[in-house]
Amino acid sequence: MPDAGASAGRWREIVAAFASRRVLVVGDVMLDEYIWGRVSRISPEAPVPVVQVTGESYYPGGAANVARNLREFTPHVAVMGMVGTGAHGGRLLALLGEAGIDTSAVLRGAAPTIVKSRIIARHQQVVRVDRESRQPLTAAQTAEAAGHLDRLVPAADALIVADYGKGFVTQPLADHISEAARRHGKVLTVDPHPHTSIAWSGATAMKPNRAEAFLAAGLPPSDPVLPVLADGALLEAGRRLRLLWNPGSLLITLGEQGMLLLEGEAPPCHLPTCAKDIFDVSGAGDTAIAVLTLALTSGATAAEAARLANRASGIVVGKLGTATATAAELETGWMAP
Repeated sequence: MPDAGASAGRWREIVAAFASRRVLVVGDVMLDEYIWGRVSRISPEAPVPVVQVTGESYYPGGAANVARNLREFTPHVAVMGMVGTGAHGGRLLALLGEAGIDTSAVLRGAAPTIVKSRIIARHQQVVRVDRESRQPLTAAQTAEAAGHLDRLVPAADALIVADYGKGFVTQPLADHISEAARRHGKVLTVDPHPHTSIAWSGATAMKPNRAEAFLAAGLPPSDPVLPVLADGALLEAGRRLRLLWNPGSLLITLGEQGMLLLEGEAPPCHLPTCAKDIFDVSGAGDTAIAVLTLALTSGATAAEAARLANRASGIVVGKLGTATATAAELETGWMAP
């Protein structure tokens, strides 16, 4: 599975190396709240279901979920972002701390912590409620973040930028990240957000999804009605993004169509989805960039890393909620395409 003819031993070798890797995640951290309940009737006030709450669960979300995914494979994970001073920020920091994730680079700000609340009934999401305030970093906060980068990057093997467009990743911070990664020779992978207009150049890998790829490339949205390698609009978006970002490799995630890898002079490579069942796509992109990055720091080629990321994404969409994949789950599918 790491490539078409790779042995199970090769896959084991790559995944086994994950445990020693040190990764810093930078981006918009969030708290994911799940409200679980039962539906037995429709409200007399409006044609909506009445959910009787039976439980609540909380998980790290956004960039914090990327860190959570990494933590399944390595104990050496740090995260940088911004939380508020209220109860939600405290809960998120506690969850990360309990998971063994280094939060020493998380800034505390006046804006409330970003919270995404999902109400689940009968194993289906009824509604999602977002509480957020999009405020870019101030000059003082950027300087504080830069200081944390200078402290953490030398000991890291890789940096992941998870930009959700909520304000933490600004151009000055992006420039500092890129410069630090180049100066210290670190792997840099970026999950970009097209609405932030951040200029990235020379990252090891960039991982937009299909909609983000079209937006960032300046092309109108295009529905996935053609086979991937026959989709001229998608291939053109990829061509433009390679010119715009100049990454070592470009991996476009395509939902039920899998992924498209563009690298160097190699022909475009389509990786069909590995998902057997799709229950919840929440966080699948976080899993993909976590595994992609770990693989790139563990001796994998871009094609091998993309195949592992594709496998991991296929695992998590088969679970309900913001889920993660494990090394054991990856290994159970090493003979799959």
